Amino acid sequence: MLKHRPRRLRMNNQIRSLVKETRLCIDDLIYPIFLVEGNNIKKEISTLPGCYHFSVDMIKKEIEELVELGIKAVILFGVPDIKDEAGSEAYKEEGIVQKGIREIKKLRNDIMVISDVCMCQYTDHGHCGIIENNGVDNDKTLRYLSKIALSHALAGADMVAPSDMMDERVAAIREILDDNGFKDVSIMSYSAKYSSAFYGPFRAAAHSTPQFGDRKTYQMDPCNSDEAIRETELDIMEGADIVMVKPALSYLDIIRRIKDNFNVPIAAYNVSGEYAMIKAAANLGLVDEKAVVIEMLTSIKRAGADIIITYFAKDLARWIRESPL
Repeated sequence: MLKHRPRRLRMNNQIRSLVKETRLCIDDLIYPIFLVEGNNIKKEISTLPGCYHFSVDMIKKEIEELVELGIKAVILFGVPDIKDEAGSEAYKEEGIVQKGIREIKKLRNDIMVISDVCMCQYTDHGHCGIIENNGVDNDKTLRYLSKIALSHALAGADMVAPSDMMDERVAAIREILDDNGFKDVSIMSYSAKYSSAFYGPFRAAAHSTPQFGDRKTYQMDPCNSDEAIRETELDIMEGADIVMVKPALSYLDIIRRIKDNFNVPIAAYNVSGEYAMIKAAANLGLVDEKAVVIEMLTSIKRAGADIIITYFAKDLARWIRESPL
């Protein structure tokens, strides 16, 4: 009688490596960077230990370290000094992200610069758009998001990443980029961005907590899965080059469903709350940080993500270089 013994393929490192189905790679990674106004600033973010607020004049060493580690892409988030109801600092030529894009491109043209396109950290009310009648006006907001995306492209961004969750914003951004000669600037859309409790550490870092209400009228309900498919399909139809699921860890099923339904690159955002929980548990000696991080990021890749945005990118790159996973 034929005996099936799956353990034969788990008996040693050599055979396990040979039959491994999912592999983490440095090329999978995008590293988030927070930029602030001022000079000579590199200040650790209290809610994201190991991550920093950088003034533009202080990012050279950070970029050089990323390149040395083999990380080829960053996503930039700006934290302005001035906020107003229209988020006007977000689309100024001398805005913090615009200055950061130009500086990074001056330092290294071999790293991909992705810019987050949103308004929440630039508005005095903390919402992701223009407020009318105590709510975010979708269509008015599109005009501002388009201006922000164009200003980033003019500064030299390789890719823009709208994270606001307004309807039709991908189409509006694609149109303004194309009309202004930026047909080669790609769009990574936050297509399935959920209204999540895992964003707290980021909101503290970006100073983007809403001053009233919440974002449930535009970010997705965590109870919904079919809706993510509809949202993603619309973004693809409007011109998104890459689609994203955010957060990653509690939404692995969404990553898998999108992978099964669409033949486009998928990014997953391993968000601040996921990062902070592991850091806190590791600091208390409750978990092995390296082992847990590798297992978590592997699960995101296994679910179907082609690209992972993570605050652990530098750590993972070091571990891979020390001993390929």
